[in-house]
Amino acid sequence: MEYGEYRKYDAVGLAELVARGEVSPGELLETAIDRADQVDGRLNAIVRRMDDLARQQTAGELSGPFAGVPFLLKDLSQDYAGVATGSGSRALRRHAASRHSLVVRRWLDAGLVIFGKTATPEFGTKGVTESKATGATRNPWNLAHTPGGSSGGSAAAVAAGVVPVAGASDGGGSIRIPAACCGIFGLKPGRGLVPAGPDVAEPLSGAATDGVVSRTVRDTAAMLDVLTRTPDLGGPYLPAVPDTSYVELAKRTPMRLRIGFTTRSPLGTPVHAEAVAAVEQAAALLDGLGHDVQPAEPEIDGVALARDFMTMWSAQTAATIERIKQATGARNRDFEVDNRLLAASARAVRAADYAASRERWNVHTRALAAFHERFDLLLTPTLAGPPVRVGELTTPPLLRLGGELLLLLRLTGPFTRTRTWNDQVLANLEQVPFTQLANLTGRPAMSVPLYRTADGLPLGVQFVAGLGGEATLLALATQLEAERPWADAEPAL
Repeated sequence: MEYGEYRKYDAVGLAELVARGEVSPGELLETAIDRADQVDGRLNAIVRRMDDLARQQTAGELSGPFAGVPFLLKDLSQDYAGVATGSGSRALRRHAASRHSLVVRRWLDAGLVIFGKTATPEFGTKGVTESKATGATRNPWNLAHTPGGSSGGSAAAVAAGVVPVAGASDGGGSIRIPAACCGIFGLKPGRGLVPAGPDVAEPLSGAATDGVVSRTVRDTAAMLDVLTRTPDLGGPYLPAVPDTSYVELAKRTPMRLRIGFTTRSPLGTPVHAEAVAAVEQAAALLDGLGHDVQPAEPEIDGVALARDFMTMWSAQTAATIERIKQATGARNRDFEVDNRLLAASARAVRAADYAASRERWNVHTRALAAFHERFDLLLTPTLAGPPVRVGELTTPPLLRLGGELLLLLRLTGPFTRTRTWNDQVLANLEQVPFTQLANLTGRPAMSVPLYRTADGLPLGVQFVAGLGGEATLLALATQLEAERPWADAEPAL
């Protein structure tokens, strides 16, 4: 199949061609491989190729709703037995997974043909996809800019037409941020809906979840059906999956929705005029579609939420580094200094203070639930501004050297209790202050690609739903997709 024909179809469409015998899985795979060969030298989206394993798949019998469709995993937590899960870290480049993670098993059972793993920052801890181990990943719409993170490799590959849908995950915005940067669709499912096993019960204390980024809403809906229809009997929850498939629910015209919108950063930090315009244009579009749209926001202390998020994030980073050291014999120098400082800051937190921070998640969740008693959805920018340039958020050399010195002299404990450190921690969220709310509260949220900046860069808007609101989000996204189609937009690589 020629690339131009391949690019016309989403994953559901390609699966239909295979089912009708109009194209073979092997032909689709070679087209995807050729496209990756053509563009990835400029993007650096795929960090691990699995072409031979994929060819072995296509030589056998494939079944399932996505039989024969090429697919990429995110190189973080999405383990493929016998293949290294590098997690963007030098410490894990050669540490092969012993078994498939549950989401990978379900994708294979759905017939997807996996031929690679995509770039992520080390341990997914940044909103840009730049790591010492694998280098910087670039945005297909402008190679000088980031595709976001931490699922930036997957988003770049989808936007560039390598695959129509790819594996992603979201612990603080990592599906929605790259979707917003790359002009594609990204849905973060609610807590517990997508199984995380077998090696993890609740990643990031339940704040993180696996999912996908895609060009079309129906691909995401169909993928959600693949991941959720069978319960994980070893998991912590039996999620309330609707009797009707998400594919069918996504097709339903949404009722008249009450939508509250805000462009104010919860941190009180600046929001770029383009991000404000993106929300205002979305609000006008929604009003024109008959929805009740008005300015409103939940009564949440955004700074307190950010601090509670970073307390958990730092603690998880510390636990991850220690686990890897024990499993692989890795040394401190094998980890990036930013993550070593995060880990050090976690060690300075008393257990009682961590427990108190974790308990405050309930305060934030109840406040958002109160908002959703008045409004079906919250609309915000996904990002506080257009996608930043590659390297723009890199820690300056002098600060990095200072961090190394603090670590060497074991002075990080006192330093991480200073106002300077706490201010720096919050500054790291200044570009992405809107996304952590859905993670801490466990609510579903999506980024929809409705806006382009004056420079032609995508800039998505975010919708946050109440508990169990995935169907509402998908139905609205389908309506918006029909009104402002985006799937055929293609960067001029």
